[in-house]
Amino acid sequence: MAAKSLQSIRGIHDGLPAEVRVWQRIETAARKVFGTYAFSEVRLPILEPTELFVRSIGEATDIVSKEMYSFTDQGGDNICLRPEGTAGSVRAYLQGGLTRSGTQRWFYIGPMFRRERPQKGRLRQFQQIGVEMFGAAGPLEDIEMLAMAHAFLTELGITGLTIEVNSLGCAVCRPGYRDQLVGYLKQRAGQLCETCNERIEKNPMRVLDCKVASCQAQLGDAPEMVGHLCEGCETHFTGVKQGLDALQVPYRINARIVRGLDYYNRTAFEIVTDQLGAQGTVLAGGRYDGLVEELGGPATQAIGFAAGLERLSMLLGETEAAGVDVAVVALGDAALTYSLKQAALLRSEGLSVVHCGGGNAKRQFRVADRESARCVVVIGENEMHTGLVTLKDMATGNQHELSIAEVVQAISG
Repeated sequence: MAAKSLQSIRGIHDGLPAEVRVWQRIETAARKVFGTYAFSEVRLPILEPTELFVRSIGEATDIVSKEMYSFTDQGGDNICLRPEGTAGSVRAYLQGGLTRSGTQRWFYIGPMFRRERPQKGRLRQFQQIGVEMFGAAGPLEDIEMLAMAHAFLTELGITGLTIEVNSLGCAVCRPGYRDQLVGYLKQRAGQLCETCNERIEKNPMRVLDCKVASCQAQLGDAPEMVGHLCEGCETHFTGVKQGLDALQVPYRINARIVRGLDYYNRTAFEIVTDQLGAQGTVLAGGRYDGLVEELGGPATQAIGFAAGLERLSMLLGETEAAGVDVAVVALGDAALTYSLKQAALLRSEGLSVVHCGGGNAKRQFRVADRESARCVVVIGENEMHTGLVTLKDMATGNQHELSIAEVVQAISG
C-alpha cells in the first residue's frame, strides 16, 4: 500500500508519545485536584443513541444539526460518536439508578467527536476532561466547581488566564428576555451574518457569542440576560459572586457568555486566554438543572465543566521524556540469555529497563545514549561467573561492580 494512502482523516490525529506525555501530565493534575474535592472517575461509552443528544443538546444547535457523527448500524439502531460528555453522564446516572443515592461527583477523560471546521486547538476527534455534579443544590456547589477548575489550572502552572462568569437565567425569566432579544436582532438582521440569521428564531442567545466582527458591531447595546434576571436567579448569582470573593478566586462578569447548548441555566462560566487567538476558551461549563428531568429522571440540580486536552497542551509546551533507569549491555553471545534474566529481575523491582540487544558494544552504548538511560549495566562472561555486574553512571562515568540487589538500591536510592 502506498504511503500517501495511509494519511489520517482530516481533523483527526494520532497521540504520539511526546503529546501523550503532556496529556498524562494534565490527567495527573486532574485526578489529584478532583480527588481533593471528592470526585470519582467514571468510564463512559464512546457510542451513544443519537436521540440522547437530540433531546438534550437540542435539534437546532450546531452540534446536532451540523457536527455530529451519527449513523444507523447493522441492527438498525441510530447511534453516534459522542460529541460531548454531559448527556452521556446523565444517561449513566439514570440508567445506574443513582437518583436516590445522594450527590454524585464524577469526572471522565476520553475522546469526543464533532465534524466542525478544524482550527487552532480544535479537532474532529479531541481529548476532553469533563466534570459533572448531580445534586448541586445551590450557589455553594457553583462556587466549589469554579474553585476546583481554578485549582486544576493552577496545579498545571498555567498563568495569564481569565475566569469569566455569567447567569443565563431560568425558565421563569428567560422567555421574556428571549422575546426582547429576538426583537432587537430582527431589526438588525440585514447586518448580521447568515449563521446569526438562522439562529434568531432557533437559538437567539448564540448570536451574542458570534465571533464575526461585523456581527459584534451590531450587538453593542443588545439586551443581556444578566440584566433581566428574576429574583431567584439574581439571588443565586449574587451568592456565587460572594463565594468567589470569599475564596479569593479571581473572576470578571461577562454578560456575553451564553454557552452553545440548550440545557444550560443560571451560572455559566469560561476560562479564557489571549494566547490561542480568537478561540481562546480552555475550560467552560455551567449549571443544567433541567436536563435530568428532560431525559426522564426526577428534577435534579446539576453543574459541570469540560476542558480540551489539546488546547491545554498548547499552553503547557512539551514535557520531556523521563528516560529509562537502566540500559543492559550484553558482551558476547554466552552472556545474552543471562543478561535477559538480569533485565527481568531489574524490571521486577519497578525499574524501567531497555535491553540493548547484544552484539557490538559500541552500538549498544549508542542505544543507551539514545534512550537517555541513567545507568548502564554491563554483563559479560566474567559477570556471569562472579554473580556481579558492572554498573556505569552515564552522567558521571563512574562504574562499580555490584550485585543486582545492590544495583537496585543504588538506582532507587
